[in-house]
Amino acid sequence: MRQSLTAVLERGATLTGSFATEPYEAAWAAEARWFVRTLAPAPDGARLLVRAQVSPDGLHWCDLEEPHPVDAALVSWTSERFGGWLRLAGTLEPGGTGSAETTVHIHLALKS
Repeated sequence: MRQSLTAVLERGATLTGSFATEPYEAAWAAEARWFVRTLAPAPDGARLLVRAQVSPDGLHWCDLEEPHPVDAALVSWTSERFGGWLRLAGTLEPGGTGSAETTVHIHLALKS
């Protein structure tokens, strides 16, 4: 029987600039799916880019894939061949002048 688990990595988090979620140990899983839901959209011209990162120990990180733009109210994608630890990192790039912020929920769904 396959096993699954959905972890809430961020709930109602306000993002500005660069960020990373808390790490999640996922060595048991064969599949990973990310969900990023935007609750308060970024101002016009701002751009949210996120990417999965992997780690052998939960302390030192490298990118697993190219950044994904969060350009809808809910975006999702899968990550493959990820090893022991996962987290999501990203940047909210302000458009034009000043700074930008947005509010999100981030979920990680794992399946063995």
